[in-house]
Amino acid sequence: VGATGAVGEEMIQVLHDRRFPLTELVLLASERSAGKKLSTAYGEKEVLPFSVEAAQACDIALLAVSGTFSTEFSPKITANGKTVVIDNSSAFRYHDEVPLVVPEINSDAMKGKLLVANPNCTTAIAAMALWPLHQRFTLRKVIVSTYQAGSRGGGGRR
Repeated sequence: VGATGAVGEEMIQVLHDRRFPLTELVLLASERSAGKKLSTAYGEKEVLPFSVEAAQACDIALLAVSGTFSTEFSPKITANGKTVVIDNSSAFRYHDEVPLVVPEINSDAMKGKLLVANPNCTTAIAAMALWPLHQRFTLRKVIVSTYQAGSRGGGGRR
Protein backbone atom coordinates (compact mmCIF):
# COMPACT_ATOMS: atom_id res chain seq x y z
CA VAL A 1 0.00 0.00 0.00
CA GLY A 2 1.58 3.26 -1.12
CA ALA A 3 3.26 1.55 -4.06
CA THR A 4 3.81 4.69 -6.14
CA GLY A 5 5.71 6.68 -3.51
CA ALA A 6 9.49 6.64 -3.12
CA VAL A 7 9.37 4.26 -0.14
CA GLY A 8 6.83 1.97 -1.80
CA GLU A 9 8.92 1.71 -4.95
CA GLU A 10 12.03 0.94 -2.88
CA MET A 11 10.14 -1.79 -0.97
CA ILE A 12 9.25 -3.45 -4.28
CA GLN A 13 12.89 -3.40 -5.34
CA VAL A 14 14.08 -4.81 -1.99
CA LEU A 15 11.59 -7.69 -2.25
CA HIS A 16 13.15 -8.57 -5.59
CA ASP A 17 16.76 -8.02 -4.51
CA ARG A 18 16.30 -10.24 -1.44
CA ARG A 19 14.48 -12.87 -3.52
CA PHE A 20 11.40 -12.76 -1.29
CA PRO A 21 9.20 -15.69 -2.35
CA LEU A 22 6.18 -14.08 -4.01
CA THR A 23 3.29 -15.80 -5.70
CA GLU A 24 1.75 -12.49 -6.72
CA LEU A 25 2.67 -8.84 -6.23
CA VAL A 26 -0.34 -6.56 -5.76
CA LEU A 27 0.29 -2.82 -5.92
CA LEU A 28 -2.19 -0.63 -4.09
CA ALA A 29 -2.22 3.15 -3.87
CA SER A 30 -4.54 6.14 -3.80
CA GLU A 31 -7.34 6.68 -6.31
CA ARG A 32 -5.10 9.32 -7.90
CA SER A 33 -2.46 6.67 -8.70
CA ALA A 34 -4.88 3.87 -9.60
CA GLY A 35 -4.49 2.66 -13.16
CA LYS A 36 -0.91 3.84 -13.37
CA LYS A 37 1.54 1.27 -14.75
CA LEU A 38 4.74 0.72 -12.78
CA SER A 39 7.78 -0.87 -14.30
CA THR A 40 9.14 -3.19 -11.60
CA ALA A 41 11.66 -6.00 -11.35
CA TYR A 42 8.56 -8.24 -11.58
CA GLY A 43 7.51 -6.70 -14.88
CA GLU A 44 5.01 -3.97 -15.61
CA LYS A 45 2.26 -3.89 -12.98
CA GLU A 46 -0.95 -1.91 -12.83
CA VAL A 47 -1.59 -0.01 -9.62
CA LEU A 48 -4.97 -0.79 -8.08
CA PRO A 49 -6.97 1.57 -5.87
CA PHE A 50 -6.56 0.87 -2.16
CA SER A 51 -9.43 -0.79 -0.36
CA VAL A 52 -9.45 -2.76 2.86
CA GLU A 53 -10.77 -5.75 0.92
CA ALA A 54 -7.95 -5.59 -1.63
CA ALA A 55 -5.35 -5.46 1.15
CA GLN A 56 -7.07 -8.31 3.03
CA ALA A 57 -6.82 -10.48 -0.09
CA CYS A 58 -3.04 -10.48 0.46
CA ASP A 59 -1.07 -12.55 2.95
CA ILE A 60 1.20 -9.61 3.78
CA ALA A 61 0.48 -5.90 3.37
CA LEU A 62 3.52 -3.61 3.39
CA LEU A 63 2.38 -0.09 4.25
CA ALA A 64 4.38 2.86 2.96
CA VAL A 65 1.81 5.46 3.98
CA SER A 66 1.28 8.25 6.50
CA GLY A 67 0.78 7.55 10.17
CA THR A 68 -2.76 8.89 9.93
CA PHE A 69 -3.61 6.46 7.14
CA SER A 70 -1.98 3.56 8.95
CA THR A 71 -3.74 4.33 12.23
CA GLU A 72 -7.10 4.21 10.46
CA PHE A 73 -6.57 1.26 8.14
CA SER A 74 -4.04 -1.16 9.71
CA PRO A 75 -6.55 -2.46 12.30
CA LYS A 76 -9.19 -2.83 9.58
CA ILE A 77 -6.81 -4.82 7.35
CA THR A 78 -5.77 -7.18 10.17
CA ALA A 79 -9.36 -7.61 11.35
CA ASN A 80 -9.71 -10.63 9.04
CA GLY A 81 -7.32 -12.50 11.35
CA LYS A 82 -5.07 -13.49 8.43
CA THR A 83 -3.35 -10.56 6.76
CA VAL A 84 -0.08 -9.44 8.34
CA VAL A 85 0.54 -5.69 8.16
CA ILE A 86 4.10 -4.39 8.28
CA ASP A 87 3.80 -0.67 8.90
CA ASN A 88 6.58 1.67 7.86
CA SER A 89 5.00 4.76 9.45
CA SER A 90 5.50 5.97 13.01
CA ALA A 91 1.87 5.22 13.96
CA PHE A 92 2.45 2.12 16.08
CA ARG A 93 6.08 2.48 17.17
CA TYR A 94 5.16 3.21 20.79
CA HIS A 95 2.28 0.76 21.17
CA ASP A 96 3.24 -1.97 23.64
CA GLU A 97 1.10 -4.59 21.88
CA VAL A 98 2.74 -3.96 18.48
CA PRO A 99 6.26 -5.35 18.10
CA LEU A 100 8.88 -2.92 16.82
CA VAL A 101 11.02 -5.20 14.69
CA VAL A 102 14.45 -5.13 13.11
CA PRO A 103 14.36 -8.63 11.56
CA GLU A 104 18.08 -9.29 11.93
CA ILE A 105 17.77 -8.65 15.68
CA ASN A 106 14.32 -9.61 16.96
CA SER A 107 12.30 -11.30 14.23
CA ASP A 108 10.94 -13.70 16.86
CA ALA A 109 8.86 -10.79 18.23
CA MET A 110 6.66 -11.05 15.10
CA LYS A 111 5.53 -14.59 15.87
CA GLY A 112 1.74 -14.71 16.11
CA LYS A 113 1.35 -10.98 15.43
CA LEU A 114 -0.71 -9.50 12.62
CA LEU A 115 0.58 -5.93 13.00
CA VAL A 116 4.30 -5.20 13.05
CA ALA A 117 5.95 -1.78 13.27
CA ASN A 118 9.14 -0.82 11.48
CA PRO A 119 11.48 1.48 13.43
CA ASN A 120 12.73 4.80 12.17
CA CYS A 121 15.49 4.28 9.60
CA THR A 122 18.16 5.88 11.81
CA THR A 123 17.13 3.69 14.74
CA ALA A 124 17.22 0.54 12.64
CA ILE A 125 20.71 1.28 11.32
CA ALA A 126 22.00 2.15 14.80
CA ALA A 127 20.47 -1.03 16.23
CA MET A 128 22.17 -3.12 13.54
CA ALA A 129 25.55 -1.59 14.43
CA LEU A 130 25.03 -1.82 18.19
CA TRP A 131 23.53 -5.32 18.37
CA PRO A 132 26.81 -7.25 17.95
CA LEU A 133 28.45 -4.95 20.50
CA HIS A 134 25.61 -5.57 22.93
CA GLN A 135 25.87 -9.32 22.45
CA ARG A 136 29.60 -9.22 23.16
CA PHE A 137 29.82 -6.56 25.89
CA THR A 138 26.24 -6.08 27.24
CA LEU A 139 25.75 -2.39 26.57
CA ARG A 140 23.96 -0.63 29.41
CA LYS A 141 23.52 2.85 27.97
CA VAL A 142 24.04 4.43 24.57
CA ILE A 143 23.57 8.13 23.86
CA VAL A 144 22.91 8.99 20.23
CA SER A 145 22.15 12.36 18.65
CA THR A 146 20.64 12.53 15.18
CA TYR A 147 19.60 15.47 13.08
CA GLN A 148 16.59 14.87 10.87
CA ALA A 149 15.40 17.04 8.02
CA GLY A 150 13.01 19.72 9.23
CA SER A 151 11.04 19.29 6.02
CA ARG A 152 10.02 15.71 6.84
CA GLY A 153 11.96 13.95 4.15
CA GLY A 154 12.49 16.91 1.84
CA GLY A 155 8.79 17.49 1.26
CA GLY A 156 8.87 21.22 1.91
CA ARG A 157 7.25 23.24 4.68
CA ARG A 158 4.07 22.06 6.33
